[in-house]
Amino acid sequence: MHCPFCRHGDSRGVDSRTSDDGASIRRRRQCPECGRRFTTIETASLSVVKRSGVLEPFSREKIIAGVRKACQGRPVSDDDLAMLAQRVEENVRAGGSAELDAYEVGLAILGPLRELDEVAYLRFASVYQAFSSLEDFDDAAVLAAGEGPASTAAESEAAGGVGRT
Repeated sequence: MHCPFCRHGDSRGVDSRTSDDGASIRRRRQCPECGRRFTTIETASLSVVKRSGVLEPFSREKIIAGVRKACQGRPVSDDDLAMLAQRVEENVRAGGSAELDAYEVGLAILGPLRELDEVAYLRFASVYQAFSSLEDFDDAAVLAAGEGPASTAAESEAAGGVGRT
């Protein structure tokens, strides 16, 4: 690491601490040439491949902005959105990949959003998964209620009704 003061090509780490809930490392460094100290913050890079093929850094702010639209008029606070974005980032980082598709980020949003607010989940899923009919909403609403179509058909048949096909 180059010293920002004298541009010497080497420095030594004096102290290291985790920050941002373990997502980065804050290091105090000292230059052996001029003796001055400086701080660096190191993070593992995580890039998102957009549909167009463009690569951009992962951003919690973009997650929050997208989900905020789905949560408009819902009882969801800014803190709730920040926690959701943190959970999404933790989930995608846990996958161990340095690059992931934008689609994978969207999938990672759906689970925590469903737990946060089911109406916001349906709104986000309708745009994200490009719902094209009322049946798409129906299926998503059934899933959001915790009843998959297969279990609904089985329960209906067990009760003597006709199952969904």
